[in-house]
Amino acid sequence: MGDLPPKRSIKRWLVTTNHKDVGILYLTTAMFFLLFGGLLALLFRAHLWQTGGTGLLTNDQYYQAVSGHGLIMVFWFLSPIASGFANYFVPLQIGAKDLAFPRLNALSYWFYLFSGILMGVSFFQGGSFSGGWTMYAPLNVPTYTPAMEAMTGGNAMVLGLVLFCISITIGTVNFLTTMHRSRAEGLGLWNMPMFSWSWLLTAWMMLFAFAALLAAVLLLSVDRLFLTQYFATDQGSSLLWAHIFWFFGHPEVYIVFFPALGIMFETFQTFTGRRLVGRKWVIIAMVLVAVQSFLVWMHHMFLSTINLPIKTLFMATTIGISLPFDLMVFALIYTMVKGRVRFTTPFLFSLGALVLFILGGITGVFLGAVVLDYEFRGTYWVVAHFHYVMVSGVTALMGGIYYWWPKISGKMYSERLGKLNFAVYFIGFNLLYFPMFMAWETPRRVFHYGEGAQFYHQLATVGAFVFGASFLIMFYTLGKSLISGPDAPDNPWTYSRTAEWAIPSPPPLENWTDRPSYASGRLEFVDDTATATDGGVAQEATSAATSHEEEHADHASIWPLGIGVATFTFFLGLSGITPYVFSFVESHIHSEVGNFVTLDSAPAQNIIYPALMVLGVVMLGVSLFQFGREQFDAPEMAVAERWPFGGVSNQKMGVWVFLASDVVVFGAAIGAYLFMRIHMGWDAWHLDAITEAGLFNTYVLLTSSFTVILAHVMAERENKKGLLGALSATVLLALVFMGVKAFEYSSKFADGHYWFSGIEYSLYFVTTGLHALHVILGVLVALFMIYRVVSVDAYLEDHAPVESFGLYWHFVDIVWVFLFPLFYLM
Repeated sequence: MGDLPPKRSIKRWLVTTNHKDVGILYLTTAMFFLLFGGLLALLFRAHLWQTGGTGLLTNDQYYQAVSGHGLIMVFWFLSPIASGFANYFVPLQIGAKDLAFPRLNALSYWFYLFSGILMGVSFFQGGSFSGGWTMYAPLNVPTYTPAMEAMTGGNAMVLGLVLFCISITIGTVNFLTTMHRSRAEGLGLWNMPMFSWSWLLTAWMMLFAFAALLAAVLLLSVDRLFLTQYFATDQGSSLLWAHIFWFFGHPEVYIVFFPALGIMFETFQTFTGRRLVGRKWVIIAMVLVAVQSFLVWMHHMFLSTINLPIKTLFMATTIGISLPFDLMVFALIYTMVKGRVRFTTPFLFSLGALVLFILGGITGVFLGAVVLDYEFRGTYWVVAHFHYVMVSGVTALMGGIYYWWPKISGKMYSERLGKLNFAVYFIGFNLLYFPMFMAWETPRRVFHYGEGAQFYHQLATVGAFVFGASFLIMFYTLGKSLISGPDAPDNPWTYSRTAEWAIPSPPPLENWTDRPSYASGRLEFVDDTATATDGGVAQEATSAATSHEEEHADHASIWPLGIGVATFTFFLGLSGITPYVFSFVESHIHSEVGNFVTLDSAPAQNIIYPALMVLGVVMLGVSLFQFGREQFDAPEMAVAERWPFGGVSNQKMGVWVFLASDVVVFGAAIGAYLFMRIHMGWDAWHLDAITEAGLFNTYVLLTSSFTVILAHVMAERENKKGLLGALSATVLLALVFMGVKAFEYSSKFADGHYWFSGIEYSLYFVTTGLHALHVILGVLVALFMIYRVVSVDAYLEDHAPVESFGLYWHFVDIVWVFLFPLFYLM
């Protein structure tokens, strides 16, 4: 399936892999979740009209609304709407025809959509998660679930986050590969447009930050689903969660704000008619912030038992990260001062974002000081500061919608309505959030507050409805534009200079008729067909480029949607598995296990959930198999800037980037082992692992690495029998490894030791189980490769997939080299 149906066809949006279509899907879906999260906010703001609540919501409904609002806005709105802009405009700005892996781009969207649906379904499964968007341990485990009936809904919310993190990982691998290997000729990294620069750094931050979050929610998932002991024990579980979560949580602030900052840079340049002042220094400052963002997470933990010298160190890093932002703020101000400002709707939103962000940054300095943080932490001061930072980013993103609306839709909008939208938005924003500074003594996430703060809470509630009305004005403005607005020119903004404004509005499917090039120092379009007739070396090079670019590029595939539906079905079934695990626990113990108090009777079991799990696995197997078999062409750009990754293919770089994120996942799991073991006392560890089995499995896996290398050699030599033999040997060794691992597990079970028997057994079963899951996935890939070799003689002419599989398999083996001494020798 290569050709796309027309845009008015529903089928088009189910099968498309084109980056612009996927960008529109991201944008529209994110706006839906904006409405969802906004309605929850209006509900609990109305409940806060008076102290003690108005009776609009019950206690647990209030906590669900607050938690759901935070989770939806942070995860299902803020990052995805930026992903929508990036999907649509980054390939256009860097001169690419599409992202490096179009089907994976579509898959990342479907995972995002179905993760959001899973989150929405949780509200109808007896109640959603109600422990706050930070999900602090131990309030995030079943022991503290207010009602066992609500446990399934909480599970669905957590699993929705797991699926969302997988979506983000797939997307970041795609963007990083594309932006480093598919830039137009002559477009060096330094010369990329500022929005593309902001997204490049955002993608690098997302790669590592969301890997940490994925590790956190995976550990939380096994706690909730299978009753392991990571976050239910008193052995430092709350600190463990805080460390892993905030290693993600603080970079997330910049992940959200950087794309907004990129939009501000673009719109300030366009509507002042001036190049950004200090452009290279601004880029350096952004790089510094991206790196430093991973070094300040512990300032969220000043109220914990961490010693004062460490807290002081993190106070210093917090102050340090504010300095590059000062440079960026002054660059924007000087650009505006030295230019000729035109107060269009996009510029007003960007200017408003700058003003709000400055206020948010100043109030954040208070929280960066240890002494002041003791007073402000957990109060509405944090709520107000947080929203002045995060929603100032939303303000710039709204400016981005107006800025790029003519390019996306091909229609102009009413400036009068756009400016009215900004006025209502800006007034509503400040009326909503500024009174929270005045009511700062109110504890966050509760609806009881001092009577002296009631006036400020009522102001905030009025502001919430005014703020919400501004979005209705925006939807009306854009809808009116789409229906009856005048046609947009290719470039409606006089001083815009990025490549997306050099093509029609909306852009054609393939983006470019001729190849974009910056080789002369400015954007030009090269007709390779004409150049190829000149003769000599130039003719040979451009002829190769022409033939390469003329390969048919496919744009449609149904299988990303199929994988998304199958994964959603499996995760929905998995959310209801806990009652069965409770029954298993009750049948094997008769007293307290760790900190899990057994119930008088297990929760009610629903056979639908196991059935959905089985159905999901079957559907996933079929979809993945067909995805692998499908002939889908996405040719690499023949002429492109690829520094510093010119010597590798898109596929190999994609694998490298994915493995970099997987390093963080395993690093978090191993870090959890070290943290919990040190906390409980290193010598208090009583696991009694079978050392001989671990040593034998180490030899087996190391041997399998040699057979994978042999498979690559056989593929290079086009030796079909040798390739089949080496791949088969790899599979056989992996099965031996899994057989020994099954023997170890069964021995533990026979001795009465299960994954829920104590923290050491939870660490053992989960960490080695995560590794075993990687082995199983590798076996499935190897079996599919064997099928392809037998059926169509695959990998003999193009052996790159065998090399990529080898990289993955070597990584799995290296991880085991770390796990073996940790669990078997120490």
